[in-house]
Amino acid sequence: MVAVRAARQAAAIDDCWNRIGNKGDSSCPLLQQHVRCLNCPSFASAALQQLDRVPASEEVAREWGRAALSELEEGANQALQAQASALVVRIGEEWLAIATAVVQEVTEVRAVHSLPHQRNPAIQGVLNIRGALRICISLAQLFQLATAPAKPAGQLLVVHYEGQTLVFPVDEVAGLHRYCGDALAPVPTTLAQAAIQYTRGMLDWRGRQIGLLDHDLLFYVLNRSMT
Repeated sequence: MVAVRAARQAAAIDDCWNRIGNKGDSSCPLLQQHVRCLNCPSFASAALQQLDRVPASEEVAREWGRAALSELEEGANQALQAQASALVVRIGEEWLAIATAVVQEVTEVRAVHSLPHQRNPAIQGVLNIRGALRICISLAQLFQLATAPAKPAGQLLVVHYEGQTLVFPVDEVAGLHRYCGDALAPVPTTLAQAAIQYTRGMLDWRGRQIGLLDHDLLFYVLNRSMT
């Protein structure tokens, strides 16, 4: 036991986590198995070497506690960054999702004033949102979704992206849905044909597949049609 302790004390500590681990360039082949250096036997072995090398004290315990906490926080931050969220809405019979990062607010329906000489049927007109006139776009028209003509939209989505604010009427807002960034599935042909080109991929929501809108492409096309 004494010989083992002496060998540990003589050996240099390999702080591989700072070079090829989570705090380095992440090139360590063991990361694929352990995900975080905190879970790796090499990290635990280095901890034992350090404890053998210096007298046990509260300061040592605090130092290693801080290192372990730092690893845990890094893992939690990485997991959070891997997640995204979208607002799920219904337009006609179709359930769709749009990134919450571009949704400013959900508000009640209000009077829409038509624009003269406007040929695009998707552009319904302008309405007042917090004292500013905003263009109202019918995604039902743009995506050619079947709707009940006599039934007005239930709510309005105020969406802002790259300096432009648009308003989309929707029939229902179901709420937020969190998903992993790599969870998008390919877009099937069963989605409304006109909506396919504006859909980034499909999300699994409450046992069904719904389309996640490509807001970047959507705003690009709408801005071009209004100029």
